[in-house]
Amino acid sequence: MKQILYFLATLLITVATAFIASNWLGGFDSSGYVLIGIGTWSLETSLVVFTISLIIGFYVFYMFFRSLGWLFRLPGRLKQRGRNVKFNRSQEALIAGLVDSAEGNWEKAEKVLIKHASHSGAPLIHYLTAARAAQSRGALDKRDEYLKQASDQVPGADVVVGLTQAELHLSGNQFEQALETLAKLHSIDPSHASVLKLLHQAYQRVGDWEGVRKLIPSLNANKVLMEAEIKLLETETFSNLLRQAAAQKDASACEQLWSGIPDYIKTVSGVSAIYFAAMIGSGAGAKIEQELARAVSKNWDETLLELYGCVESDDIFKQTEMAEQWLNLHPNNAVLLNVLGKLNLKSGNNDNAQAYLLRSIAIEPSVQAYQLLGDLSYLQGNKDKGGDYYKQGLELASSEVVQRVEAIS
Repeated sequence: MKQILYFLATLLITVATAFIASNWLGGFDSSGYVLIGIGTWSLETSLVVFTISLIIGFYVFYMFFRSLGWLFRLPGRLKQRGRNVKFNRSQEALIAGLVDSAEGNWEKAEKVLIKHASHSGAPLIHYLTAARAAQSRGALDKRDEYLKQASDQVPGADVVVGLTQAELHLSGNQFEQALETLAKLHSIDPSHASVLKLLHQAYQRVGDWEGVRKLIPSLNANKVLMEAEIKLLETETFSNLLRQAAAQKDASACEQLWSGIPDYIKTVSGVSAIYFAAMIGSGAGAKIEQELARAVSKNWDETLLELYGCVESDDIFKQTEMAEQWLNLHPNNAVLLNVLGKLNLKSGNNDNAQAYLLRSIAIEPSVQAYQLLGDLSYLQGNKDKGGDYYKQGLELASSEVVQRVEAIS
């Protein structure tokens, strides 16, 4: 339509120009003439006819060459129009694929996305979404194929493709592959926030807490996690490292690890208990006895108190005296009375041990107190009484188990 209007407009201008020229020349007394000679040929005509012919000829030649140019450009225009049609279809396919993925129609989404990926303005989105759809339906080979196509056909997309690949490996519990991919990405860009976040998640999933520990400074420096999240991660990391050292019963490893833990983590409830328990379990309880006593005195904690009672001290009497000092401040604490009973039993002061344990049970019965009383009764040769104490301890333990099960259900 536009071309037709242009043709009619230029034709109208040409006719108007010819008409105006004809009237203007016709207004002279002599219309004039034009003589053109070529070899033996000659052409003679009036000036009016020549002028009108010149105007019309110019218009004809102009339209001829314009049409010729349009014909030369026609294949390119047809090709561009075809590309536009394919592009529009690819955009519609992308929307349809995303909708199908959101609705869980994985196979349908995968087919429509891949079919139109090569004609899209955003082929990377097609391939990555198709890879996610393939994994969702369990087609891992197809997933890897789409990721490879994304990397090959979209230059410079190594990081985003690698991140998607690592994320899919993690969600599929393919931890070794995820770590391998993330290690490559980390070497390319050590400060990339998404790489660091996925890397620390991968280390957590495989239980590589030493890897998480080394990563924490980068997570903090690059603001990958909030300050509170960093502290929680540090607490979890050092707690698990202490547990691993405890499982190996390596006291020197526990000490070395503890010396490298920040003070604000050491004060977190539970972390110090893991360290003290690890040292006691590795047979080095005497080394941390004074530190443990200071921790109990500074922040009264029954867990630490129980651990203090488990220390194999080089001086059991000094250890007992320390616990008796706490009794002045906490005279009715069942755990402390239980610990004092245990320490007195170790030192051979059976009368005091029995008195403390009976006071502990009177305040709050515990399985350990009954067990210690049973042990004491057997040492004193009173097997029947010892058997009664063991029985009461077993009944208490059974009732506690029942209560926990009922609480869960």
